[in-house]
Amino acid sequence: MDIKKKIEEIVAKVKSDDKFANKFKEDPVKAVEAVIGIDLPDDQVNALVDGVKAKIAGDKASGILGSVKKLF
Repeated sequence: MDIKKKIEEIVAKVKSDDKFANKFKEDPVKAVEAVIGIDLPDDQVNALVDGVKAKIAGDKASGILGSVKKLF
């Protein structure tokens, strides 16, 4: 399984599907398992969840930084 590709897929789904985004916020492990279609050990799923959260946080930070740069 290509972890980076799965993280990108999950991030895209979180951004485009409000229902899934809420499910991810409530129970990220179950949400990730629903997307990948495989019941993985918790440590592997948690690694995916952490990657998704980091990517989402990074995208938000990038957007904020871009907005600040426009001020100057």
